[in-house]
Amino acid sequence: MKQGAQGSAATGNPDGSGGLGGAEGVGGVGVGGPEVRVGVPRVPVQGRGVEEERGGRVDRVDRAERVERADRVERAERGVDGGPGRGGAGAVARGEHTHSETPIPRPRALVQRASVRGQILDALRTALVTGELTPGAVYSAPALGEQFGVSATPVREAMQQLALEGAVEVVPNRGFRVVERGARELAELAEVRALIEVPVMLRLARTVSVERWAELRPLAEATVRAASSGCRATYAESDRSFHRAVLAFCGNEQLVQLADDLHRRAQWPLVGPVRVSGRGHADLLADAAEHMALLDALIARDLDVVRSLVGEHFGGAH
Repeated sequence: MKQGAQGSAATGNPDGSGGLGGAEGVGGVGVGGPEVRVGVPRVPVQGRGVEEERGGRVDRVDRAERVERADRVERAERGVDGGPGRGGAGAVARGEHTHSETPIPRPRALVQRASVRGQILDALRTALVTGELTPGAVYSAPALGEQFGVSATPVREAMQQLALEGAVEVVPNRGFRVVERGARELAELAEVRALIEVPVMLRLARTVSVERWAELRPLAEATVRAASSGCRATYAESDRSFHRAVLAFCGNEQLVQLADDLHRRAQWPLVGPVRVSGRGHADLLADAAEHMALLDALIARDLDVVRSLVGEHFGGAH
């Protein structure tokens, strides 16, 4: 998080009022774009027909007039009188729209907004892992938006996503409070993850080919490099990437997503004495070494070693 929220608690309003350091809320964002005028097709004025019925008898239109009219229509369709393309006399002859219409704008702004929201969400997730967002502290969208250099809207949307994930909770008229977690919750998450991932890994160990397991070598090595860097956020991402790749062999996308969500929650920092000790550099290195050992056992099809390593891995709440 480049300009992350720092340790001390702050207050704010998820609806935009109040905020850290007296930051003002951001008003509503209009969703209407330029008005799009829906045109009604213009019907060209029709000349007299080739034949007209008057008083029960048919009078034929003068041949010269008919020839002249046909010539005008032909010239218009070729763009001679009305100019090439739509909107000229040729367009009138074909009954097309002849008035100008406001073009529908390309949704560039929406794409940019979604991109900003995604970047803010990634930054906030990183801040959660590193502890920059302090458990128990309350943060306002306007205050965080000022630190990120964006409006409060994408920050609020990102925080709402984190609330759905259980990382923060909404505090009415104040902002978002980072959820406080203890060792018991971490142990519960590890137990649930083990119930989901261990049976799947043991089944995959018997069915996935050696060649496919070997494809995961770069991901396992990436966890070692990330652990060596000592950056918790970098290691957290590489750790989840390795586990996602292993579980992806089962072909169940719902299972992979569920396991990844649980894994992410297990990476948030704890509060109290447990957080003081935390997971230091040595813990990250040991965790990464288990990835390498597990992959070696999977390639060797040594099910006993796989079962032992998987049990240890989740027993350590990784």
